[in-house]
Amino acid sequence: MENMYFDLNDTLLEITNKHTEAIDLLSSIGFENIRDEKQRKAFGGSVTLETALRIKKINENTFAKQLVEAIENGIGESDGGLESNGVLEDADLRIEGVLPCPVRVPLMEAFQGWMNKNGESMKKTVAYDLKAASMGVDWLKRSIESADSSDVLADIFISAGFDLFFDKELIGKYKSENAFEDITGFEHYNKDFENEYIDLRDPDKHYSMIGVVPAVFLVNTEELGGREIPTSWQDILSDEFENKVSLPIGDFDLFNAILLNINARYGETGVEKLGRSLLKSMHPSEMVKSHIRKAEKPIVTIMPYFFTKMTGNGGPMKAVWPSDGAIISPIFLLSKKSKEHDLKPFVDFFASKEVGEILSHNGRFPSVNPDVDNMIDSRHKYMWLGWDYINKNDIGRLIEKCGKLFGEAAGGVEI
Repeated sequence: MENMYFDLNDTLLEITNKHTEAIDLLSSIGFENIRDEKQRKAFGGSVTLETALRIKKINENTFAKQLVEAIENGIGESDGGLESNGVLEDADLRIEGVLPCPVRVPLMEAFQGWMNKNGESMKKTVAYDLKAASMGVDWLKRSIESADSSDVLADIFISAGFDLFFDKELIGKYKSENAFEDITGFEHYNKDFENEYIDLRDPDKHYSMIGVVPAVFLVNTEELGGREIPTSWQDILSDEFENKVSLPIGDFDLFNAILLNINARYGETGVEKLGRSLLKSMHPSEMVKSHIRKAEKPIVTIMPYFFTKMTGNGGPMKAVWPSDGAIISPIFLLSKKSKEHDLKPFVDFFASKEVGEILSHNGRFPSVNPDVDNMIDSRHKYMWLGWDYINKNDIGRLIEKCGKLFGEAAGGVEI
């Protein structure tokens, strides 16, 4: 695929220096080290994009198309900005959060179109800052940590993951004050998320969701070496896959969801087994050496469902939806109870079928809206932490504990 931004013969360093959007995509297919500037400089200058994709058995044309889209979306942001409207902090209503990178631009375009149509009639000043998920949530954490009352918090928060919303040092400390309320108005969630085995709705009606980020397996069938294709999380924890798995450690929201779910179902022993499954010799500069052993390549890459469409048909990479359920990182939407009347139109927009279809159809982030067809095989299940588990545990401290256990089992990896 020809384009004006990069060539397959360009090195990873050249591409990421010019286009930071490539960092997320390369990380998503297993090159976690690309996020570290020192490591990127150390190996990126000698590894071409073509070589990197060949190592991972990723379809070149599909990846190139995804990267071009990400770059062009980024150009749109720098030419005026979609993420924020620049309104001062003393606006009547404030909306903050992060949106999944693959769908942030169409979501923001839809939101700005809605604001242009409805904003003036509300007679309220509205400040919004909705960054790409790749920016992380540290900027949100800082503002929350400095707050001494829910009154100074944003009126709507949107983000994936557990730590921001349930850590008792962050938004979680306001849960007991009933500061937030689910005003989406859904009588039922999408049948994918409200059925005989799963129910994502908050029984306390404090938290609402708009969708989920599922984690699935991408299996390199050429590296199985006589092993059966892993079909469940239990398989991943087996001795057969020790030091054979690439995990999305850089994607904190999804990685923390994986840690918590493994701990909930398999205990601390399961978390340690997950740590031992991590492929420790993943430095790309080593992977391209001629004497590399087959055992040094990952058999399984765990990634968001969205990125599995980068693989080509007929190749050795096989996407596997875990039989015991794709672990999900929920995309939460929190709205202040004290401003329910003013916030209702905004919540209705973010919980709408239009937004649900952008999440599900554009990004493969299934929506909870009951009117959206998520186009997921009904036999595919999801693994959900569960509200009982969330409410009985200090999630912030549990994430820290699981991260430490995982890192020690993985040979000193820092989480």
